Amino acid sequence: MATIWLSQPSRFAGLSKRRARIGLALLLILLIATLSALAVPAPPAVSGDVAKRADDQADVVLYEAIVDGVRHGGNYYTVAADQLRAGDYPMKPFVTFRLPTLAVAQAMLPSWTVVLLLYVLAAGVMVAWFRRLRPAFARPPPLLLAMVLLAGGLGAFVQADLASFHEVWAGLLIALSLALRRPGQWVAAAGIGALAMLVRETSALYVAAMCLLALAEGERKEAAGWAAGVALLAIVVVAHAHAVAQVVRPLDPASPGWSGMLGFGFFVEAITLSTALRLAPMWFAALLMGFTLFGWAAWRDGTGLRALVTFALYAALIGLFGRVDTFYWGLMVAPAILVGLAFAPDGLKDLIAAAFPRQRKITVTRITP
Repeated sequence: MATIWLSQPSRFAGLSKRRARIGLALLLILLIATLSALAVPAPPAVSGDVAKRADDQADVVLYEAIVDGVRHGGNYYTVAADQLRAGDYPMKPFVTFRLPTLAVAQAMLPSWTVVLLLYVLAAGVMVAWFRRLRPAFARPPPLLLAMVLLAGGLGAFVQADLASFHEVWAGLLIALSLALRRPGQWVAAAGIGALAMLVRETSALYVAAMCLLALAEGERKEAAGWAAGVALLAIVVVAHAHAVAQVVRPLDPASPGWSGMLGFGFFVEAITLSTALRLAPMWFAALLMGFTLFGWAAWRDGTGLRALVTFALYAALIGLFGRVDTFYWGLMVAPAILVGLAFAPDGLKDLIAAAFPRQRKITVTRITP
């Protein structure tokens, strides 16, 4: 079957007419669901005034202050507690404190080195995805388009003033891990996934997805490797909770909770705000997000399935527990997500062709003796 861009037919090629029509109906439902982003409350507007950075990027300023305090000899938990208390941030439960990994590592390095490492990591993500995507496309132009889409997801990840933001590093590490994983070649991917969890514990959703999919494919050794990372995180979190308990006071404020229940539309909005889609009108960006997810489903490759499952899990996390002020959770999956648009044309073509197959014309030739 001829393809538009891909080197092989999409996952939807060869579906029965009934299943293909169900697939088209589900795609329509997905596109309609993305438009629910229009009804989601938007985060507070950023002034853009350098003098108001403490208000516009309050969390970033907080993390910078913590790094600075540790760099000058302070204990991470004592410094973090003082800064959270000074900013009237919630301090209960213990998850309101970020894991110390990133702050301690950055405190050991000059600021310019941290920014350089951020750029190197972003460049590594670009190279890893180029190598991963090159066999997927039949010609250079669609591969180039895929790389442009990847760059569109990386805009927020090469901003020096966000270098202390945990989701920025964790998102890049997840994207790198996903690109490096191959059948039989998973050790580096699992190790990077474990590092992502130590930077931001919500990376465990990605690692859990990789573990479960490895189990489903009968790759027990690989599944054990991913599970080992989760076990390491569990140990770290227990120690983290104990350390937090030593610095929190009875009268310190508690979190209002994370049951935002803003729905799938909030996930769409969070990704839009985290990528180049923020430049488009929301209705158009939302529809593009629908085709992006459809594209990942269309790619006939294990990486496509793993990416789709990962995005679905974070969509559930953000839709159920995210609040308007935690839209930045979308950064966890933002780096590579727009690449799915490059797979969408072949997927849509194959789905329509399967749903509405052409009737073969039968020509009867009469032979007169």
